[in-house]
Amino acid sequence: QVQLVESGGGLVQAGGSLRLSCAASEGTFSSFDIGWFRQTPGKEREFVTGINWSGGKTYYARSVKGRFTISRDNAKNTVWLQMNTLKPEDTAIYYCAGCSKIGCYYSTSPSRYDYWGRGTQVTVSS
Repeated sequence: QVQLVESGGGLVQAGGSLRLSCAASEGTFSSFDIGWFRQTPGKEREFVTGINWSGGKTYYARSVKGRFTISRDNAKNTVWLQMNTLKPEDTAIYYCAGCSKIGCYYSTSPSRYDYWGRGTQVTVSS
């Protein structure tokens, strides 16, 4: 079973940047598409971005396109989410998720993903 651990969250002012990491516990990570989701209290988990197993394909939610960048290094079993020009509405718990099915990286549905991390809090102050 793959374990995913997020890190890099914190408190930042609007307009600032953060870089989140998602580290996996084992080498089969390289065969998984990875997605980032976020969630605020009382709301459903929201798709942010996804990257395919090789890193050659990415997909972004409209709300973050042009501000966030997802990347991965399979040799390091790590995916990163670079978040720039942060807004207060980006405040949420951010989760990374792994999926072994083809085409997961552009799926906005959390139910398609098999493995989840525990999340990292991102707070953007105005």
